[in-house]
Amino acid sequence: MFVLKSGGVYYQEGQTALGTVTGTAASANYTGSAAYNPTVLNPPAPPGPAALPTQFAIQLSGVAPPGASITQTGSFFGFSIEMSVVNQVCASFLQVPFLNLMANIQQRAGRVVVRVGGNTQDTAVLVDSTPDGRILEKDLSGVMNPTQTPPLIFTPELLYMLRNISSLVNVRWHLGIPFNDTANFRLRIAELGEQILGDYLMGLQAGNEPDLYVDHGHRPPTYGPYDYFGEFGLLVQALADDVNVPNKNLLIGPNVNSGDWTPEMVWNTGFVDSYSQNLAYLAVEHYPTDNCYAQFGIGTPRDPQTTFPNFLNHTAGQSLIAPYLNSSAYAQSKGKRLLMFETNSASCGGFVGISDSFGAALWGLDYAMQMAHSNFSGAYFHVGGQNVYYNPFTSPPTNQSTFREWTIGPIYYSALVMAEALGPSNDTQVIDLAANNNNIYSPAYAIYDSGNLVRVLLFNYVTDSSGASDLHVDLSVVGGQVQMPGQVQVKYLLASSVSQKGNYTWAGQTFGANFESDGRLSGTESVQTVSCSGSSGSNVCTIPVPAPGVALVFLSSAAWTESGGAPSHTFPTTVETRTRNTATVDPAVLATSNGHTGMDKVSGSTSEGSESGAVPVPLRREMAFALVGAALVGWLLVR
Repeated sequence: MFVLKSGGVYYQEGQTALGTVTGTAASANYTGSAAYNPTVLNPPAPPGPAALPTQFAIQLSGVAPPGASITQTGSFFGFSIEMSVVNQVCASFLQVPFLNLMANIQQRAGRVVVRVGGNTQDTAVLVDSTPDGRILEKDLSGVMNPTQTPPLIFTPELLYMLRNISSLVNVRWHLGIPFNDTANFRLRIAELGEQILGDYLMGLQAGNEPDLYVDHGHRPPTYGPYDYFGEFGLLVQALADDVNVPNKNLLIGPNVNSGDWTPEMVWNTGFVDSYSQNLAYLAVEHYPTDNCYAQFGIGTPRDPQTTFPNFLNHTAGQSLIAPYLNSSAYAQSKGKRLLMFETNSASCGGFVGISDSFGAALWGLDYAMQMAHSNFSGAYFHVGGQNVYYNPFTSPPTNQSTFREWTIGPIYYSALVMAEALGPSNDTQVIDLAANNNNIYSPAYAIYDSGNLVRVLLFNYVTDSSGASDLHVDLSVVGGQVQMPGQVQVKYLLASSVSQKGNYTWAGQTFGANFESDGRLSGTESVQTVSCSGSSGSNVCTIPVPAPGVALVFLSSAAWTESGGAPSHTFPTTVETRTRNTATVDPAVLATSNGHTGMDKVSGSTSEGSESGAVPVPLRREMAFALVGAALVGWLLVR
């Protein structure tokens, strides 16, 4: 077994200590990293029984009905890591919490898909080495774009790092070819990516949001879809001429943001027909809104409190998908799969109190399920650095990584639940049930595996501690070989309010609050058994759904997916990357300690290489094992 590092963020530019607050009232004075901002918003009031009938029935088809989606994979919900922060998330010394987080999803879905890219990929340069030996460096003097994107240089060690992760957990990768100099494409990332990652490399993005190139000053004002079409053709030719890129057919385009261009404007150029052989996937990128004014002083000011309700209903996901329904049908007609290559709650880092709340977990899960229902083939939720609110997971700052653990955001819970809802068969279909007369607060989905009904996913967007808004959903089945059993099992995703931060539970287990997770669920799993009423073959199961919450209903033991993708596996934390100056104390402990106790009978030196009067201590067996493990990891990292 490899022993790995549970570490933090290394070489983060502008790193600051976390602010200290006591309660929500003080959050206005918070000056620390956005990822840990304690601001809590007020949840919307319950809409009342007229707007939300709480008792309703859903009659389910036992076989996949017309309107069910195309076949989906369990790894539908993936992650998009901004290239400039990939070393923060993964680090050159493999990070245990990241491996555990990926293993959780692999256990349920069979594999995980991660895209490494974003704005920073378009100007990135692959070099043999950096001046100070890091795998990635930013040129902060050359920041560009309204979002202050820095140019990057990175070494092949970044690709080896990704491959090493895949040797431990079944993670598949998308990368991007730099697109800022189309007269001289830098193809080393394709050459070495294919060589190092092999089959773990799924695709190569060609241009990140080219419809925004003019706004960002990267192309002349006349640049349009036909210009992108031409540049893509130049890339196809460059790859054809490169003998070091054996697979020429991994390209992904057009990756439009749907700002100044619509996808149809690109389809109308003949893009897909002309480059079909080279296109592994079609892709778009989209955020429902932006918070750029708060982050960078550009765009429209938006108040999180008044924006919050926009995320707390089924219409949010439906309206996001509506502009792409034509494109998903077009992709099918061309035999291509359509990806949502980058998305999250809001561009420019999301909103405080929204993107980091339980409401975002409900929204993200509903949005992703709506994409699956609408015939997308994957969706990748973006991961930024410490200065964003929407991260699915965030490693602690370096100066706290020895006593802090990771922070798991609401979007990761969305990913975990969806992996379990879809399962590992890669033969599932999803349908939006338009439940409760298509009520916006109580959406529901049915999941079919090999054409047969296996699971049902029920939502309740409302916050109401009184119980008056709890749902009671009567499920029954007609048609096909599937019958409603005498009892079903139910897992719940729960919190006390849509505005709650951290400590959400999935089947009674949690990743805790800020700085509390090593990537493993903690607590005792709690799966509810619901008895059904009626005669055999016509049973009705009444499923309660608390306000707020999500219920995943398993209609048989064969529908259970928690460990269907891979055996449960976790990675222990027994090796440190630092071997000197490692004495650390949590400031909260230090504040109440006089610091005198415990060292009165110990001799030694604080200087490396100095013996003083220290007495040698025999090497303990477990320490020896840890050192052997460290050597193995070191070997792994140098391939």
